[in-house]
Amino acid sequence: MRGRWIVGALLAGLLLGACGDPASGPEAAPPARATPDASSAPTSTTRQRPAASTSPDTPDAPSKAPTVLYLGDSLAMENQKVLGDLLRDQLDAQYTSAPYSGTTLCDYLEGTADRSLVPPADKAAALVRSLRPDFVVLQFWGNSWGYTPCMDGITYDKTRKTYFERYEADMKRLAGQITDAGGTRPPRIVWVLQGPDPITPDRVRDVNALYEERARATGELLADAGKTVSPASARNTWVQYLPCTSYEHEHPEYCTQPGHDRTALHREDDYLHFCLAPTTSTPKPCPVRSPGIMRLTRAITRVIAAHAD
Repeated sequence: MRGRWIVGALLAGLLLGACGDPASGPEAAPPARATPDASSAPTSTTRQRPAASTSPDTPDAPSKAPTVLYLGDSLAMENQKVLGDLLRDQLDAQYTSAPYSGTTLCDYLEGTADRSLVPPADKAAALVRSLRPDFVVLQFWGNSWGYTPCMDGITYDKTRKTYFERYEADMKRLAGQITDAGGTRPPRIVWVLQGPDPITPDRVRDVNALYEERARATGELLADAGKTVSPASARNTWVQYLPCTSYEHEHPEYCTQPGHDRTALHREDDYLHFCLAPTTSTPKPCPVRSPGIMRLTRAITRVIAAHAD
């Protein structure tokens, strides 16, 4: 029992020191703003444009280019450039991202400005009113450590029932604010299902279940990105490596260990994030090709393509 506790504590320490959820210790200042910029092209210092795919699952471009807003925590922070490139390349989308590391749903609610990591101008409803997107993609791992003040100290490890009740209530409030901000033409909301968590696997499974229940009840959309970074026979089991996909065989830069026909999803020192570059004290988009990020963002792109006009 003591050995398992030590391993869990070690893993928790590694995650707490990562660039994301949370980005640093609670004493740190709020993460730097991820400035939305739909027009800026990726550079060699941030993200190379993914190679075009001839795979059967490459979506056909919709008749009308969609407008997409991407919000979320550190996973969205590291994904944002790749997702933008895919949406522009494959769907000719207009794209804006405004993720903040260490956040959860309540940070994007209007009315939480005094205890939130997201400034008023980047609240979900404010961005919907100004951008009028067709889709709002929400990617939240489910902050469970009480890092953000708007959670009022509610954490998964101390009060699980209260944590899930609060999470579900925030889902409803955030979706309502997004819908109301869209007026007569509200955007489609896309909830991103998360990949396995090595420390609290039941928590991520239950957070995903809330997203699924919400989508069934409301008609909102789901993107099961987490399935693409899970073993085929074990959706909620965390792994560092998976067999290379057909896309990764076609684009060998994404198959990191071709001799073993497997690719790396995580670094040895970061079990939560999918960026294969070392973490930094300042959260930023992933600067290197990372198979896990490509898998996640391709799954999101497919859902948008399937529902765009």
